[in-house]
Amino acid sequence: MITIIDYGVGNINAFVNVYKRLNIPVKIAKTNADLNDAQKLILPGVGHFDHAMSELIKSGMREKLDELVLVKKLPVIGICVGMQMMGNVSSEGAMKGLGWIDGSVEKFDASKIQQVTRLPHMGWNDVTPVKINPLFNGLEKEALFYFLHSYYFKCNKPTDILAKSEYGGIFTCAIHHENIYGIQFHPEKSHSYGEILLHNFIKL
Repeated sequence: MITIIDYGVGNINAFVNVYKRLNIPVKIAKTNADLNDAQKLILPGVGHFDHAMSELIKSGMREKLDELVLVKKLPVIGICVGMQMMGNVSSEGAMKGLGWIDGSVEKFDASKIQQVTRLPHMGWNDVTPVKINPLFNGLEKEALFYFLHSYYFKCNKPTDILAKSEYGGIFTCAIHHENIYGIQFHPEKSHSYGEILLHNFIKL
C-alpha cells in the first residue's frame, strides 16, 4: 500500500492519479491512524520550507513518521520541498528539518546562472544517477524530469547523493540513505519518466 502524506502542502491528487493509472492501491494519510497500515510513504511538498514544516507538525503526524521511517525503516520518498524537509536546516527559513538525511538546503547562486530567467529553476532537465539504485531502473540515460525550485539539497555525506543535475553548476537532485529517498524534481509532472520512477518506488 502506497500512503501519501497529506498535511495540506503538495499536489496529492496528481500522485493518486499516477498510481491509479498504474493500477496500484494508494491511500491518503491525514492523521496518525491513517498511517497504521502504511507500507511505503510519499512525502510531497511545495512552497516555503518553514510553512511546510509548520503544517507537518500541526498535522500531528511528525512523531509517527519518525517512528515509521527511523525505527520501522519503511521506505519513504520526499518530493521537492518534501525532500528538502528531510535535511537538518534550510537557508530559506529558520525551522529545523526532519533530520532524516544529514545535509542542509541552500539557495542557488543566481550570479552563476546564464539563463535570462535565473530563479526559480523551472522546466525540464537531465537527471544523472551517480550510483546504481533500483529507483532509477530504466532511467539511467536520457531521462528528463520537471523541476520547479530555487533551493537544492547539499549532502554532508557524499554517499547519500543518488543523482545530480546541472543549473548554473552541478547540484544534487536525488538523495538516498538506507530506506530514505528524496528527489528535487516532480515525477507527477514528468510524464512517462515520472511514472517509471514512481512505479520503481513500489518495488523497493
